[in-house]
Amino acid sequence: MASDSRSAPGYEGAVQGSPETVAEFAQHRSAVHRFQHLLHQTPSLVPLIVLMAAIAVFAILLGAKFFSPFTLTLILQQVAITGIVGAAQTLVILTAGIDLSVGAIMVLSSVVMGQFTFRYGLPPSFAILCGFACGALMGFINGTLVARMKLPPFIVTLGMWQIVLATNFLYSANETIRSQDITEQAPILQLFGESFRIGGAVFTYGVVAMLVLVLVLAYVLRHTAWGRHVYAVGDDPDAAELAGVQVRGVLVSVYVLSGLICALAGWVLIGRLGSVSPTAGQFANIESITAVVIGGISLFGGRGSILGMLFGALIVGVFSLGLKMLGTDPQWTYLLIGALIIGAVAVDQWIRKVAA
Repeated sequence: MASDSRSAPGYEGAVQGSPETVAEFAQHRSAVHRFQHLLHQTPSLVPLIVLMAAIAVFAILLGAKFFSPFTLTLILQQVAITGIVGAAQTLVILTAGIDLSVGAIMVLSSVVMGQFTFRYGLPPSFAILCGFACGALMGFINGTLVARMKLPPFIVTLGMWQIVLATNFLYSANETIRSQDITEQAPILQLFGESFRIGGAVFTYGVVAMLVLVLVLAYVLRHTAWGRHVYAVGDDPDAAELAGVQVRGVLVSVYVLSGLICALAGWVLIGRLGSVSPTAGQFANIESITAVVIGGISLFGGRGSILGMLFGALIVGVFSLGLKMLGTDPQWTYLLIGALIIGAVAVDQWIRKVAA
């Protein structure tokens, strides 16, 4: 006790003489590091910069011929289906998965809408609902195999792609429903192909559907509990489960919603083509992944913005139309897009170092 009483005054004196401010550690960040951190916080900034640069370059090379309301809205029309399917792909990739069956689900849903109308004589509106049910069912099967049976998403959707593709051709007997027949008997199937003008710009309802879908999903992912759970599952499913997130339920819901969005893309596809063709949209899965990767969404899950996917789709559209208007060989388009894909993944890895 005596030693305690002798040490107390010394302790109190030391405390009284010590500074009261909290210790701070100076951080001297370079401009490159600050820019890297900004890109980490706003993943869609990179594709937006690339998109603006691409538009500026082609505007300089082609002048008013390219930088006109009609041409710019034509790009929107060309990427409408890619943007919608890309939205479905974005949801899956945010959970650290991948869906190779999105294009096949889109086409099968459109075939169901057409065949149920013309083969079975059902009301077109009911046939459209059946197409959405088909897309949801395919998504549910994917989600159940991934979430419940713990199978790798790549393997599940690769197999589903082959199954749905074969089902599509077997069911439709490779029959195309002509545009004239749809116009006469079921014009609602071509709804998203109808257009309207705003000044010199021409918009289709398919473009409107894509923009509304992207904006709604952007809000849902950022401002709802379900959206935060999607990011959490993609970032670390074990930690998300410990935090009370129903990981299996979230995964199944993501794949079901992806299937529904693919069915919407199938409806838009009918409007875009005017007909129902079982051979259409065969590369939609690759195009959607391209839009997602160029859009700055991490293939490792848990990071990215659906707006970035839209910018990625628009970048592909700008390069495709711009190079075509310049009269270049179409292979240059594939070359540049391939370089953009590799560059986007490299930038993603560089940005991820901020969180390491």
